[in-house]
Amino acid sequence: MTTTRARARARATAGIKGRPPSTAGRTRRIGALLLLASVASMTLCWFTFTTWLPHDRERYRDYRAAETCPARVTVREQRQKDCLVLGRLTVVKAVTDHGGKTPHYEVTLKDRDLWQGEVDFSDPEPLFERLRAGDRVTATVWRRDITALDRDGVVQSTIDAPRDELQMNAAFGLLAALVAAEAAAFGAARLVSPRSHAPFAWDPYGRRLLLTILLACCGVGFPAVWAGTPWWTVPAIVVPVVAGAAVVLYRRGR
Repeated sequence: MTTTRARARARATAGIKGRPPSTAGRTRRIGALLLLASVASMTLCWFTFTTWLPHDRERYRDYRAAETCPARVTVREQRQKDCLVLGRLTVVKAVTDHGGKTPHYEVTLKDRDLWQGEVDFSDPEPLFERLRAGDRVTATVWRRDITALDRDGVVQSTIDAPRDELQMNAAFGLLAALVAAEAAAFGAARLVSPRSHAPFAWDPYGRRLLLTILLACCGVGFPAVWAGTPWWTVPAIVVPVVAGAAVVLYRRGR
């Protein structure tokens, strides 16, 4: 009986019974992983603001500045002039796919040379819902993509058309930067003070701060797209909001 109690006491002391205590080595490993995650997230931020956002901005500007190609232009001349090619196509079918989370609007087109292809739309209006098999439409082609369809003056852009929606690019890049900052702070706290890193713990400070970052980026990014505000307004609003929330949450957690 005495031996059994001694074994039970030893197991409890070693952490076998119940949740094992966090050791300094394990905490430091978690801190190192958080720092690695911070580097990866910051890399995404760097890529967003140095490559992805500038690329989409220049592509949209080039598309807006493109002029209609002259008649009988060659493929080489199209590339040199970066112009818009207009062509007459026939609608084979227009289908709405409800299989995903959001409806998918797809139009199958063909020309006189037996070519057949598909274009997608993000909305049914103003043109997609009017299209029927056999309709003749004018397709706008830019850099080998069909960017718009026109039927009797009703024009609708396809999902391949460049759009001025850099606000979401900025929101994504900012989300990556803020997550990187949080991961770096929490990781450094675990490396410096593995046994006592409060309040830099996941619950409740880390969890609430991450939720604040997600809500701020999405809550500002989407309305900015709908309102058409400049992309830089997203970080101009989100950064002060998240910084203020971080200070408030930190004081509450102390």
